Amino acid sequence: MLRLSLDALQILDAIDRRGSFSAAGVALHRVPSTISYTVAKLEEDLGVQVFERKGPKVKLTPAGVELLKEGRYLLKAAEDLEHRVRRVASGWETELTLGLDSLFSGAALADDIAAFYTVADRTRLRIVRESLDGTWEALLDRRVDLLIAAPGMGPSGGGYIAEPLGSIPFVFAVAPTHPLAQITHPIGKADMHPYRAITVADSARRMAARTVGILFGQDTLTVPDMQSKYALQVAGIGFGFLPEPCARAALASGLLITKEVEEPRQDETFYLAWRTGENGAALAWWIARMGQADIMQRLTKRLAQTII
Repeated sequence: MLRLSLDALQILDAIDRRGSFSAAGVALHRVPSTISYTVAKLEEDLGVQVFERKGPKVKLTPAGVELLKEGRYLLKAAEDLEHRVRRVASGWETELTLGLDSLFSGAALADDIAAFYTVADRTRLRIVRESLDGTWEALLDRRVDLLIAAPGMGPSGGGYIAEPLGSIPFVFAVAPTHPLAQITHPIGKADMHPYRAITVADSARRMAARTVGILFGQDTLTVPDMQSKYALQVAGIGFGFLPEPCARAALASGLLITKEVEEPRQDETFYLAWRTGENGAALAWWIARMGQADIMQRLTKRLAQTII
């Protein structure tokens, strides 16, 4: 049986903050005899002296200092737990996980996060980044609760709701020093095959990994995110399609040039998605917020600012 109670820790905390048993009693609305009895009982149960008594003033012993130091973590955890339990009873989740494609930065959601905390400051938020079909897998595997800007149509089989947010165009770009930069006709598969393609890895763990624009037998360099792909293409190490906002500044400065290809990549549509049958208040808030916000414009703007 535990010999330490939260009530005793709360009394120790009040005594230490107020400086005396009587002052702690006033703060906690307890009679002094109750305060004294609780401390004496605690010292007896633990077999240690918690306070040094010097007249009306008291001082924590080294053992008391350690007890209260760790005990305050327990008091804070208990307080947080009470708040979370009340939140759950009122329909608010204790934690909500938002998923983003690795193309985007969670910093673009700063205003939304600040607004959310004004109404749900006891719901913990987590933001995770996945790539390509790994975003959809994270939703179906319950690793995330809401996908913000997931690329492409989700997998068949249902179990989720998806709403299109907008699309981003892609351009075929290479460094001016790359051999493909010298080709004057629309670039075809035979032109690409001798050279290295740079691709972003799909983070899917169970689903078949998605690849874009990779030829059979193609030499490829796989990287974890679009920022790495962009930097390596600027360095002339390989070629590939880039989101137009990523390439815009480099194209304007001559670090990259865009080339016409026989098979252009279609614009990528991004979706807001969540599992069916879930109706927590925090999830509902984010769905409503993302549905009315210019989220794709903000994500794209942030992307263009931070890709370099």
